[in-house]
Amino acid sequence: MDQKIQDFVEGKRIAIVGASSVAEKFGNAAAKELIERGYEVIYVHPNADEIDGQPVYPNLASVKDKADAVWVCIPKEGGEAVLREAAEAGFKNVWLQQGASSPELITLGEELKLDLTSGKCILMYAEPVGSIHKFHQVIWKLIGQY
Repeated sequence: MDQKIQDFVEGKRIAIVGASSVAEKFGNAAAKELIERGYEVIYVHPNADEIDGQPVYPNLASVKDKADAVWVCIPKEGGEAVLREAAEAGFKNVWLQQGASSPELITLGEELKLDLTSGKCILMYAEPVGSIHKFHQVIWKLIGQY
């Protein structure tokens, strides 16, 4: 496993940018899964007061001492602002979920000196991995992508 990924998943307090009040969205489902796996999630959303009964913070600066890392699950068009905000708040470990990344965002992450993970699903790495994600993990190991 890549060291950046290992460092990310070892931190048990994750700020989530991309969960919302729409329960069916992937950000919400992944947050619930991370909670079940023993992670503390800190919701960040500029227009929500609470998600699933948990408080929501308006920006990453407001959670800089409460989270170890930032997981981003929004359309890539909003990624530049989030990466800049994460760097300004002092975060190093940032994960762009599949679909939230682009070559330009990866370059920006490098320029901002972030330990950026992209193009991978966090649920394949955050232990304990089970279900379909365990199957995907095995396949990715077989093809050398893990």
